[in-house]
Amino acid sequence: MNTKCGAPAAPLGSGSLGTAGAGSLFQEDELKYTLRRLVDGLGATREAARPGFSLALAQCPGTDKRKTQSGKSEKEIVRNAAFGNFFGIMALFQSGRLVKDRKALLESIQLLQQLAHHQAHLRDLPHKTLIDIMSEVPETVFEEVLFDVLQSDLASAFTSPESLHLLLVGIQKFPGVLKPKNLKKLFGSPTVVNEENIPRLVELLQSAAKSEKKDKKLPSVVFDLLQVSLKEDAFKLFWKEGVENGLLKEKSGPVSYMCYRLLGSALPLLSKDQLQMVLKGKVMQHYGEHVVTTQLPDRFKFAPEMEGYVDEFLNRCDDLERQLTVMIGFSTLTNQGYPVLSSSSRVVRHLQPVALQKYVDWLKHMFLRPDLDCCLDFSSNRQKQNQEKVDIEQRKIARLRKWIIQRLANIIECSGKKEESLVMDISRFCFFHSFFEAKKKTSQISEANVLPSEPLDEQAHSMTENYFFGLLQTLNTLTVLGDTAKASALREKHIHGVTADGKLWILLLVEYANKLLSSEHVKAVKPFTKGQRDAWERTLQSVKNLQKKENKSDSAKVVAFQQLLLLMAIHLFKNQSETMDVLSDLLNCVERAFGKESKKKKTDDTEPGWVEVMVEILLSLLTQPSLLIRRISKSVFVRICPNLTKRGLQLILDVLDPYQEQNEESAVVVMEESGKKMKSAQDMDEEGSEDSSDEGDTEEENDSGDEEKNEEVDDDFRSQLMNVLQAGNALGGDESDEELDDEAMMALDRNISALFAEQQKRIQAKKDEKDKMRKEKILRRDFKIKVLDLIEAFLIKQSENPLVFDIIEPLLRVIEQCMSSDSDKQEVDFLQKTASIFRNSLCRTKQYCKRVDALKEDLHDFVERLVKKACKHTNSSVALYYFSASLYLLRVLKGNTSDKSSTVPSPLPEEQSNTIPQACQLFSTGCLDMERVTVIYQQALTQFLTKRKSALTSSMFQDLFKRFPIMCKPLVDTLIKSITAGARQHQQVQACLLLQKVLLLRELKFFVTEEEWEELIRESISQVTVSLKMVGKLIMKAEKEKVAKSLELLNFLLKTVTEQKLRVKLTELEKVLVALNQPEGTGNSARLDSLYWNVMRWLNYTKPKKEKMANKPVQEAEPLKRKKKGFLPETKKRKNRKKGIQENGVAPVANEDGEPAAPEEQPLGTETPKQKKGLVPSGSKHKNRNRGVGENAVAMVGSGEEAANGGDAVADKKKKKKKKKNMNRKRKGDAGNEAEQVPAAKKTKGSVSQETQQKQGKANQQKQGKANQQKQAGFLWHPREAELRSTLPWRTQQPLSDLDEEG
Repeated sequence: MNTKCGAPAAPLGSGSLGTAGAGSLFQEDELKYTLRRLVDGLGATREAARPGFSLALAQCPGTDKRKTQSGKSEKEIVRNAAFGNFFGIMALFQSGRLVKDRKALLESIQLLQQLAHHQAHLRDLPHKTLIDIMSEVPETVFEEVLFDVLQSDLASAFTSPESLHLLLVGIQKFPGVLKPKNLKKLFGSPTVVNEENIPRLVELLQSAAKSEKKDKKLPSVVFDLLQVSLKEDAFKLFWKEGVENGLLKEKSGPVSYMCYRLLGSALPLLSKDQLQMVLKGKVMQHYGEHVVTTQLPDRFKFAPEMEGYVDEFLNRCDDLERQLTVMIGFSTLTNQGYPVLSSSSRVVRHLQPVALQKYVDWLKHMFLRPDLDCCLDFSSNRQKQNQEKVDIEQRKIARLRKWIIQRLANIIECSGKKEESLVMDISRFCFFHSFFEAKKKTSQISEANVLPSEPLDEQAHSMTENYFFGLLQTLNTLTVLGDTAKASALREKHIHGVTADGKLWILLLVEYANKLLSSEHVKAVKPFTKGQRDAWERTLQSVKNLQKKENKSDSAKVVAFQQLLLLMAIHLFKNQSETMDVLSDLLNCVERAFGKESKKKKTDDTEPGWVEVMVEILLSLLTQPSLLIRRISKSVFVRICPNLTKRGLQLILDVLDPYQEQNEESAVVVMEESGKKMKSAQDMDEEGSEDSSDEGDTEEENDSGDEEKNEEVDDDFRSQLMNVLQAGNALGGDESDEELDDEAMMALDRNISALFAEQQKRIQAKKDEKDKMRKEKILRRDFKIKVLDLIEAFLIKQSENPLVFDIIEPLLRVIEQCMSSDSDKQEVDFLQKTASIFRNSLCRTKQYCKRVDALKEDLHDFVERLVKKACKHTNSSVALYYFSASLYLLRVLKGNTSDKSSTVPSPLPEEQSNTIPQACQLFSTGCLDMERVTVIYQQALTQFLTKRKSALTSSMFQDLFKRFPIMCKPLVDTLIKSITAGARQHQQVQACLLLQKVLLLRELKFFVTEEEWEELIRESISQVTVSLKMVGKLIMKAEKEKVAKSLELLNFLLKTVTEQKLRVKLTELEKVLVALNQPEGTGNSARLDSLYWNVMRWLNYTKPKKEKMANKPVQEAEPLKRKKKGFLPETKKRKNRKKGIQENGVAPVANEDGEPAAPEEQPLGTETPKQKKGLVPSGSKHKNRNRGVGENAVAMVGSGEEAANGGDAVADKKKKKKKKKNMNRKRKGDAGNEAEQVPAAKKTKGSVSQETQQKQGKANQQKQGKANQQKQAGFLWHPREAELRSTLPWRTQQPLSDLDEEG
């Protein structure tokens, strides 16, 4: 049974469903009882329960025939009964027994026909179930049993979509029964799809579309009708008259989307001719208009769903012609020449190689000879209004060619099976039409074999050129194609941008370009001059020379230079003047890099080496907007990193120097004219996005700046205005305007207008200048971010190069400058990238320079300079980077072995060397001058602990001690002294914290003897003792923190003394700690109290157990009583309250019956602390909270016998109340109250004691009458519930009358 048929079940109709034998597992009576319960459950009021009963009934054995009508059907709601019947049929059908029993099948079908009238409840579920049953029934059973029953439904097929669906399923499932002759008897025509039935079919399909609009899927009846029309050979009539001239006439969203889905679903079922008819019809045009007009983000877009239909069709279809027909059909659906299908659509990955080649050939033919007549072109209403009649055909051709070039470039990018010949064919086509034109047809060049019907203009060449360079980037990252062993080997090595033979794709294009330059039948769009042609020839020769050296030297370096040379050679066709200078310098560098000059020493220091020139070239190329150029430039830089000199590195660092931004001769502008042009080109490319991102941040600044400038020029403008007015005699004092004639007034107006226009131009010029400066700043920052990639590459590839030390300070200056500059997004990105490179690629790198013996003094000076800058800085974030850099240099110095070092590390004891394998490295100082370094960090540590405002933090020194344990011993004395000598409590706290971290390091013990360790512990205890003596009354938070850290340190020290049995006197410390246990000592802090007794434990002191908190005396109840006066009504107060207080001030007071008093009866002074705070609510606070309890309440009270036992337990527990806490006593009181009050609740129905009757009186009778009324209304309430509920625990949620019945 399909799940779409829904859910319900429990019988309405009469009819018996008989029973077979009960079987061995069930007795007859058990089976009857089970079936009766399950059948009754089918009509349950709970909707979630009905499917469960249906499932159980379907699995129940012997359910072949059983009465499915519930005895309660007359009393049940019609909806529940309808669902019950439906679920009953579902259970029989799912069990598989319904199809076997023809009588049961017949009765079920009749019942479903009856249930179909309950559309308000079941909707179309009976029809769907009927269709599912028909799909499972054999044709003979349908003909013999169901055909007669369903004749009325089949005859009325054109009255509703459900009946039509039933007929269509029957025609497809039982063609031998529903023959044309029988169909004619049913509704008068031998076929379903004919001219006479089309109007009625259209109405039914429209109704089906509106009913399925929420599901966003094609109605089943529509798809079945499509299949029947194909079977009856009436698809053309159905599509033309029924869909295009019928459904599309109604401009309704659901109907339109149904037509689109019908088009997509019909693709696998149609032949080539039918596909051509459909893809050129009105539905396709209507779909194209929908795609064009729904570009807004909040509109529903059907294009992704349609692409899914096409993708599925191409994936499953093996017919090449049909694949090609669909692709061409969707590619020719155009909006003013531009196809609606996305140029980046990935559906082409499913095309067969032959079909893909034919599709590419068709695209190329359409590019050269655009055939707009074969396109299904349309225009939107807005386009028709704004349409210009001039050159509309040319505009369509330009738009079509633009899409075709995009489509060709994306075919290479799409994943899928592609041949190298296809990729090269597309690349050559795009390159040819980017930079060349055919003079006449020639068969020697395939791209010139067909001349364009409409010649390409300059704009078309420029557009093709832009897409070609994008294609070039794709080729550079393209994986190796082919199934050969060599291709697989190259793929395993993750080599990209080469063919299966190992040749670069870009090299093949350059060879093709050289062939074109040598041909007489084609000409370049921008012809080469003699110098440019010489540079071209020289480049090709240089590439050939590099190919010869590829196997002899570093192949990766050779390939990188090849790529750069070839790329610049291709750029000759784009920007000839700009590329010539770069290409000539590049060729010289390559010759010197791979020639004999590179191996000789330079004699002239003034002449820059080839590495410096190469760095300048790469920096200039980074200003290019081309991503491919930047990637190749970075790869080339990685290859020349081993040859990089200090001057070459300085060129890169000068770009990052924040103090040289205004220097026009810096490395930012390497090529004076070409650099500016390239920067302006980049400005044009990136202007839009950058303006939008920074417009909001700088708008207020611009406004404020303009106001200031206006204020500056106000005086000059005012004087000019006065001169104009005086010249026009407009300021004549007593002389009025009467003396000025019309001509003079007009002249004065012209002069004033000219003055204001000139002033407005000056203001606009200043705005433009400021905007230009802002854009230049953005470009400069973007260029610096790109240069950071070179720095990162150098640090990763050359981490052992001594030039790394020259990068530290420039990066720190950048970080420091960015911290104090603007916080716009680009600046933040620049700062984050710089900090990430400094932290990850420099400080945390595993490899570092191993040859620093000659630089030892310089590095020590560098360490001192970095630490001093960290100490002088005011920003702790920046100081952290300076301090981290000093630690990096410490690691370098310590890891290097000095050639002149005469100190030999002392051998370690065997036990210690076994404990720590690297222990021998701890004693090695390498090139490190311990005395000098100790002084440097000792001064920093002293400043941190004595200066009130220091940018240094404890985490810096923790990192120092953890990474360099050898520094612990020289600096530990400073920490010990600072416990008492710290500037403030905060510094003293930090001293305790650092000292504890140092003492916990197990490496420290390798640097001190046993005597030194004992003296260290003794001195630490002495300083902590002095520090605790100075402690007064703990009021400030800093003082409390100082005591806490001192106690934590002391806990470790005493633990060490005890475990290692050190000879340390603790008499003075003991006195100080004992004195600290006064009220003014630790105070009320629980944390300090815990730390204090953790320390005292090592001195054989135990924490005294706190005596039970005595309740307040009786006389103290008066003020509390005043606070709570009026909280309880007077009628609720008990007369024996004072008597209970006198007998026992702690335990609950017993009432006259000997029962414990309720919580509200306890004296006000005897509440537990949680009762006072409201954590454990008393009975009076929650007495009326639980009124109106529902049926799901949980009873917390048991039977009367359990209550009696509970009362005895309470009596036993009272004897041990002094050993329990107040909260436990409260819980026991509540439990006693609960246990004792249950019998009292039973007395209200039977004999009630005289005392209780006297107290309740007439109130009980009134409450009893109300309770009876509430019981009749279905709500149980006990007469004494208001009073008794206050004595029960607050969790009790059940009415007390329920407790009486259970008890």
